Amino acid sequence: MPYAPSYNRANRFGPSRSCVAAKNGVVAASQPVAALAGIDILRAGGNAVDAAVAAAAALCVAEPMSTGIGGDAFALIYDAETNQVYGLNASGRAPEAATLDEYERRLGKGAEIGPRSALAVTVPGAAAGWADAAARFGRMPLSELMKPAVRLAEDGFALTPQIANAWRGSEGLLRSDADSAPTWLMDGRAPRVGQIFLNPNLARTLRLFGEGGAEAFYGGEVGAAIVHAAQKRGSLLAKADLESHTSTWTEPIQTDYRGAQILEMPPNGQGIAALETFNILALEDAQAMGFQSPDLLHLQIEAFKLAFHDRNRYVTDPEFEEIPVESLLSESYARSQRKRISMKRANQKPTHGEPRMSDTVYLCAADSDGNMVSFINSLYMGWGCGVTAGETGVLLQNRGASFSLDPSHVNRIAPRKRTRHTIIPAMLMENDKPLAAFGVMGGDMQAQGHVQVASNMLDFMLNPQDAIDAPRWRYNGHGAGVSFDPWTPTELIEALAKRGHAVAGTDGFFGGAQTIYLDKESGAYHAGSDPRRDGAAIGY
Repeated sequence: MPYAPSYNRANRFGPSRSCVAAKNGVVAASQPVAALAGIDILRAGGNAVDAAVAAAAALCVAEPMSTGIGGDAFALIYDAETNQVYGLNASGRAPEAATLDEYERRLGKGAEIGPRSALAVTVPGAAAGWADAAARFGRMPLSELMKPAVRLAEDGFALTPQIANAWRGSEGLLRSDADSAPTWLMDGRAPRVGQIFLNPNLARTLRLFGEGGAEAFYGGEVGAAIVHAAQKRGSLLAKADLESHTSTWTEPIQTDYRGAQILEMPPNGQGIAALETFNILALEDAQAMGFQSPDLLHLQIEAFKLAFHDRNRYVTDPEFEEIPVESLLSESYARSQRKRISMKRANQKPTHGEPRMSDTVYLCAADSDGNMVSFINSLYMGWGCGVTAGETGVLLQNRGASFSLDPSHVNRIAPRKRTRHTIIPAMLMENDKPLAAFGVMGGDMQAQGHVQVASNMLDFMLNPQDAIDAPRWRYNGHGAGVSFDPWTPTELIEALAKRGHAVAGTDGFFGGAQTIYLDKESGAYHAGSDPRRDGAAIGY
């Protein structure tokens, strides 16, 4: 059935935001100033890719604990001229010196890589990704795309509530680093809600990057500062690791669901877990089960459990390991996984299957020519490893903490290897044309958030804002543990508990989503932004 969103019950889940409708273009991001930066670029003659890059840079300024030019990025880009979707893998690699033996020598056998350790630092991939996306598909010079973010950093911005709260909760981490404290604290404290924060160091780095491109970031004074800061704290990162870094253009993976095609990035991303879940759900009639019914949520949770453990077992850098993508996404495998699900009782000890032989910001943008971008950028955990590279304003990501030091594990660390990634952009297509760009921020929440938001749209015709607003669940990764949004009906949680789901409460992070939908009849865009975050969808 074609997607036909309903607006008969706007804001059906209580006070929220109305769905944004726009004729010419729209940008949705987790900070209003970032969405506005993208809109400014669109109105100045840029396209959706230009707007996405500008918004991503602005988010590095306005939401620095979640994202940065020192992090990683992925994008799905629909190019109207060629009528194709291109995948951009802008994730960084482990240092050349990052051998398993060296990590065992430093940390001991059986250890884990500490999330705030300098040994968790990997090559930042975002800078190359921004430059590559703009060079291949953009219209405007990179220097113009950086100007909104540079202005924000130089002139300052007022902190939004959730960002200020997250900042305050990380004061200890920021004080502990000699370069982070003066960069991110004001008189030794986190800025409060509404306070104006300036970041001249980051402004200078973004200007250098805009003028000189990726070479100015990975080489020169910025690259030298990154390497010096990392090595000073015990990292294996070297100058050659930065200088040899490249992005990868790749073909998205996809599956059919309710008449639409759901596109995700291939491994090393975890998007395959969402697609595997959809393949299991496609075997049942979700509409007959009912929206937010115990049967539907039980099936979604149980299907995702199996896909989640498959992700842990099989997903890593495909240049290092053979990943059975085709088998994992086959209908026969979906049917075999469905047989492992009981509708009466939650699986208490889920495991991976046996097919034959991944803090973040998400944004999306669309323009008047029909181009659409689904874009995600991250430092991994809040503030990355907590280290700032000298006076550059660049935070070092800690994505390497996802690597395993188990020599038998598929995601074991190795030189120049990309680790399994949690950040994933998504896109819906219908008859080979873009239907929607969407994503859900939040680590392991991302793939399961994709399942819930897309199901809300395709199974129950919720409009983009309502699809985001609807209560969400979160599988916690162990046994039968599941958390629920605070506004989930109590009777629904109780019904699932009776089936054996270990209810972990209603506290926690349920992601932050953005969505843009293209109405093919009118040509207008409809967009939504998650009320769980501070963001906005802005169109014109």
